[in-house]
This record gives sequence, structure tokens and C-alpha cells, in this order.
Amino acid sequence: MTSGLIEGLNEMTNGLLGKKLGMTQVFDETRLTPVTVIEAGPCRVVTIKTKERDGYEAVQLSYGEVKERKLSKAELGHLKKQQAPATRVLREFEKVGDVTVGDSVTVGMFKKGDWVDVVGVSKGKGFQGVVKRHNYAGGPESHGSMFHRHPGSMGASSYPSRVWKGKTLPGHMGAERVTVQRLKVVDSRPEENLLFVRGAIPGATNGLIVVRKSKKG
Repeated sequence: MTSGLIEGLNEMTNGLLGKKLGMTQVFDETRLTPVTVIEAGPCRVVTIKTKERDGYEAVQLSYGEVKERKLSKAELGHLKKQQAPATRVLREFEKVGDVTVGDSVTVGMFKKGDWVDVVGVSKGKGFQGVVKRHNYAGGPESHGSMFHRHPGSMGASSYPSRVWKGKTLPGHMGAERVTVQRLKVVDSRPEENLLFVRGAIPGATNGLIVVRKSKKG
């Protein structure tokens, strides 16, 4: 094993970056399990944050190599300073154990049976009404009803003569950060950089995903 490739034997951080490939199903001894396939890592350690210099400890990982022309001068300068290739995504994770700039974090840090939290950006649905966005029942669908998929009356009387803040109204739906906690790792394939987790995760195919060790164990 090379010094820059550490697969779970010496943990350096509590998570890594990847992308969602889609869903499939796997068979075990007793049942059929729906799983999401994640291409996770390898992620390169770009920067190590220390309490003395930065006020906190963290590990900055990079993921997704791109052409240099697609990055700003500031982004490219930061990566070149650490002798790292041009990458699209940089994220910070908790520092665990010994770590060195240039090390590679792989999916081998997760084993079958582990529990993970997955963070992604949900699919954007655009501007939606209350029936789709908040599961309102709506009104009668018969002719002449004049009330089908509208929010309905919700205004107050003379006080406060307005609609209270926080009411469930039509608006932008989706395209927000979502965390799904405590998903079970069904399989881990470090040689293919693939991670299989039970159930669904947020986001569209090829969307950026953060996989972390579950806070709930």
C-alpha cells in the first residue's frame, strides 16, 4: 500500500465526496433490498486546518478533476499552492487521526454494515402550488365548484388584518440541501470506488453527494 492511498486502515476523516449514479436492487440471503449506488472518491487531501493557524481542525478534500480554464485564478492558485490538480469541488470534513496533504481518501473507509449520513441537493421542482408542495387536499373536482387546487381562505379578522408568517403557501420547491440520516451500507467496493447504501438519497443522477459516518451510529 502506497503512502498516499489509505483505505480505512488509518482513518483521516469522517467522510468523503462522490456522485449519485442511480438506484438498483441487490439480493441477500433473505430478501431483495433497494439500494442507491454512489461513486465515492477518491478524494485528495488539499489542506489541513489547524487550531493554531485557523482556529479549528478540519481536512479539506477535493473531488472531480476539471480543466484549469474552468476555475478562477483564486481557486487555481489555492490548488497549485498545494500541488493539487484542478478540481471542481472542495469541502471540509472532520479531522480524524493522522493525515498529510496529498493523501487519498477512498471508499474503503466504509465497510458493509456501517451506518452513514448522506447529504445532497434535492431535485428542483420550480414554482409549485400548495397541493404538490404541501400536500393540501384541495377542493371538489366537480363542475361549478370554483375551488380545486387553491390554498383557500387563511386571512385573519380585523387583527392582524394580514396572513401570519410561516403559512404553507405556493412557492419554490426543491433544490435545497437535504440530509438523510442513518442509511446502512449494503456493499463497499474500493477497487471500483463504489458504495451501495440501502434506500434513496437526495438529488438527481450525477449530483454531488457528501457521505459521512452517521452521527447516530
